[in-house]
Amino acid sequence: MVWVPLRPTRTDRRAPLHAPTPRGTTMSLEWLVGWSWSLDGLRDFIATGIQSFRDCDATALAAVACLMVLFVWYCYHVGREQPRAYATVNALMQSAEANGVQNGYVYCHSPECVRCTHHDGLNQKLYHNLQEYAKRYSWSGMGRIHKGIREQGRYLNSRPSIQKPEVFFLPDLPTMPYFSRDAQKHDVELLERNFQTILCEFETLYKAFSNCSLPQGWKMNSTPSGEWFTFYLVNQGMCVPRNCRRCPRTYRLLGSLRTCIGNNVFGNACISVLSPGTVITEHYGPTNIRIRCHLGLKTPSNCELVVGGEPQCWAEGRCLLFDDSFLHTAFHEGAPEDGPRVVFMVDLWHPNVAAAERQALDFIFAPGR
Repeated sequence: MVWVPLRPTRTDRRAPLHAPTPRGTTMSLEWLVGWSWSLDGLRDFIATGIQSFRDCDATALAAVACLMVLFVWYCYHVGREQPRAYATVNALMQSAEANGVQNGYVYCHSPECVRCTHHDGLNQKLYHNLQEYAKRYSWSGMGRIHKGIREQGRYLNSRPSIQKPEVFFLPDLPTMPYFSRDAQKHDVELLERNFQTILCEFETLYKAFSNCSLPQGWKMNSTPSGEWFTFYLVNQGMCVPRNCRRCPRTYRLLGSLRTCIGNNVFGNACISVLSPGTVITEHYGPTNIRIRCHLGLKTPSNCELVVGGEPQCWAEGRCLLFDDSFLHTAFHEGAPEDGPRVVFMVDLWHPNVAAAERQALDFIFAPGR
């Protein structure tokens, strides 16, 4: 862009636009020389530039300035990032253990996570949720839940080491490591009648395993020895759509169960696989409001579940019910040729939790609340 003065200030100075120039380059040179020795010309040049700037659209200038700021920020942000290396499954597992993963469960200590919050903050959060529920519905039937939340710390601290739920203890529930099949008879019989259906869908899934990769949808859990894999249809009250589509008949079966926990963070449904030589470290479940049901799919010898110090063995096509708020472990000491131990695991309501309490607990412990 060439700035042209509005008027010549000296009559003896030759205007650059009227200079006789045989060639364009000579004209440009004379024009620059004439301006360089004229203060008046410099003043006119600056004044013209300011006027041109004022004539520009303010909105357009603001947009350009914002884009420049964003571009500078982007360059700075990208320049600070370090290249990320790809990690193997074993490296990820080691990193997870170093950051608080125990037995495949992450302890994030986030104030937004009901399962990982420290008890002081958790109790306040639960009490707020209970009050909100009571305002919408009723306090009727909430006495035991209110008592549990109000005195949660005392209950957990006074519990014997054999049973210490990590998140929530509901008082006055019958406590025992194992439950009889009659505790949830309808759901137990329904699962056992559909044993072959669940087994067939598992076998289709298991064909995807290889020696070098973990198939999509499967999760590797931390163990001191061996390998423990899980394939979740429902994980902490949240459906896993992609996995459910791969096991459609098993997923539909969950909807037919009367006592399946599917609407709060304590509800899970998955296929659990232990390879030979696997030991799961002893640990406690998060609550005593549920009983965990294992339907045996493949149960080789030398496999045991130990709950509250009492060992039990799985059986193919049969359900085993236990309270996982008790200290428990599982292991597979069979030979490699025995193959994996496989169970279909689903969380059911404790039979002594009333219908009104179930509704309230679903609200209080809703995923993401």
